[in-house]
Amino acid sequence: MTTTARNRMRLLAPAAMAALAVSATTAAAPTSSAAGHTVTSQGHPSAVKSPKAMLDSWLRLWNGDFTQASGIISPDFKVHAALLDGGDGSSIRGADGLAAWIAQTRAAFPDLRFSLQIDPLVAGHRASVRWTATGTYAGGFPGAKAQPGTVVTFTGTDTLRIQDGRFVEYWLNSDTLQLLTQLRAL
Repeated sequence: MTTTARNRMRLLAPAAMAALAVSATTAAAPTSSAAGHTVTSQGHPSAVKSPKAMLDSWLRLWNGDFTQASGIISPDFKVHAALLDGGDGSSIRGADGLAAWIAQTRAAFPDLRFSLQIDPLVAGHRASVRWTATGTYAGGFPGAKAQPGTVVTFTGTDTLRIQDGRFVEYWLNSDTLQLLTQLRAL
């Protein structure tokens, strides 16, 4: 496998899973006393963001609205994920890095959509969502033998840390085996 293919695989699979997790969470985030917890946005003392509103923006980001990235993602944003190339996600930094990762994921699954399995959990400055993702494979995933047009479904959990009205850390736990099996990449 070439270095380019490894880099694409490293970025593509975790992004797909991350996209799934958060997108699903935000689409169905309930309004509750926990979800109503407010966070003051850095640089905008009068602006207050609830985790629900932040998760809604996160969903729009994963669905391709990259204009949301700088408003909800801290410049210090870090990804923690087990990448297919053995990396830990530390190379994905800030709003631009996350947007690039999402764009690569969406290139292989342009109609990727998320749904929540359960309501999001919000506690203090952390939010966690359990999701299911479904999309149509468009081709281009390194090592995949599945035909373009193959519908894939996989699951995962996103956990996000909020600070000063932005997401600063993201832990992704997705079922990579489920995805790779459907793509016939194993």
